[in-house]
Amino acid sequence: MKSALPKVRIFLELIKFEHSVFALPYAYIGAIYGAGEGWPTLAQLLWITVVMVSARAFAFLLNRFVDRHIDARNPRTASRAIPAGSIGGWEVALFGLTTLALYFLGIWQLDPLARVLWPIPLIAFIVYPYTKRFTPLCHYWLGMCLGLAPVGGWVAVGGDIADPAPWVIGVAVMLWTAGFDMIYATQDVECDRRDGVHSMPADLGIGPALLQTRIAHVLTVLLLLLGGILLDAGAPWYIGVLASAGLLAYENSIVTPSDLSKVDSAFFTVNGVIAILVGAGAIADRLL
Repeated sequence: MKSALPKVRIFLELIKFEHSVFALPYAYIGAIYGAGEGWPTLAQLLWITVVMVSARAFAFLLNRFVDRHIDARNPRTASRAIPAGSIGGWEVALFGLTTLALYFLGIWQLDPLARVLWPIPLIAFIVYPYTKRFTPLCHYWLGMCLGLAPVGGWVAVGGDIADPAPWVIGVAVMLWTAGFDMIYATQDVECDRRDGVHSMPADLGIGPALLQTRIAHVLTVLLLLLGGILLDAGAPWYIGVLASAGLLAYENSIVTPSDLSKVDSAFFTVNGVIAILVGAGAIADRLL
């Protein structure tokens, strides 16, 4: 156990476990509204958490493994566990199989439809690392991966998959994610161009990419407002959305083509708070 603990710590750092906060609140949003007049059971929420965290861990691990040679050539990412040699290939495989096992275990505790649709997230996750090899639209593919969260939460508790509400919120999450991923990609423009990695900042320039982020985030807010209408949500939902809109405006104001020094603050701190605010608004809405 003592020899294994350092590897577990490396693994948790590798997959940025704490960043589960980005998508998890949206899965809960899907669940609490998808449950109709009632509430999801504690067991459902537990298994949704297991599915979300394990699926995200698998996706992150796969992305890191596929990009290991690119990361090794980038000074910002060369110290990551895989290119630095902190964990070996068999350990990556073991961690990956463990996350997949947890994913399948969780899926089989949820609504029968979830057991049918389980391949969709995994296919999206497997494809994502390769999109960077041929298109700057990779940000939107990543956004789609996170945008499945509210739809997945909705389906997990037996919600009608044909209802437009979770899909509208899912598209909002997709655009939100794509936008902040473009901000994050501004850090690696030179390395991406050298290595043939596609991104909006590398392909179009930092200025046009940040403009695209602003447009995506305006659309995010509008779609979340529309989602509230479709959900027949009350004031707490809109308060959460408008508070998040203010944070999105702040996020876009602190990162400019001439000043990228606050990318980490915009990417990590602000977006985590945004997800929590929208989730809190949803919970307060259902309670009140």
